[in-house]
Amino acid sequence: MKVKMADLYSENKSFILFILLMCVFRSAVADWNEVPTSSMQPTIVEGDRILVNKLAYDVNTPFIHHSLYKLADPLRGDIIIFDSKVSDKRLVKRVVGVPGDTIAMIDNVLYINDQRLAYGNERINERFSDKTENLLGVQHSIRVANAGSALSSFPSMNIPTDYYLAMGDNRDNSADSRVIGLVPRTEIIGRAKQVVISLNYDNYYLPRSKRFLHTL
Repeated sequence: MKVKMADLYSENKSFILFILLMCVFRSAVADWNEVPTSSMQPTIVEGDRILVNKLAYDVNTPFIHHSLYKLADPLRGDIIIFDSKVSDKRLVKRVVGVPGDTIAMIDNVLYINDQRLAYGNERINERFSDKTENLLGVQHSIRVANAGSALSSFPSMNIPTDYYLAMGDNRDNSADSRVIGLVPRTEIIGRAKQVVISLNYDNYYLPRSKRFLHTL
């Protein structure tokens, strides 16, 4: 048995090494993450596979999420991927509040450090409105329900050290920091800036060619 195993390894060691290196790369350098929900619409749609840069903030030990060296901290406007202990899921949200910020939201209008954010209309229909939000210098699209929801407002809060307020761009349809609480810095595993590929769940999982390598 040992001889057979040794022969098998000898014949396939290049392939085995390749698989091992790929696993290390995906664990500590870069990977892709499927987005199965609408919580980040209109920026990210269901079926997008987004590229996760795992070296954006930390150098981590492969296979376990343990930071060996901090490279940077998340910035306001970053799309982050984090392993939420509260929800027991890997989530994709946008950083809205960073440590030291004071944030409130009234009827889907954000106030950061007592400054009301600027908004512009992009598209309006019977159910929702897509708007451009200027996140103190970072412009991006959000979606809000015309009827509002229980998530449309929250009282002023201070963001402590090593915590972040993260929200979905689909503001009335996202279980984010308004539901699960602030995101600890230690749970953040990477940043996303690009779609790799996208599959249309409503059309037999056919590829959406226009979203290949789409910049977020």
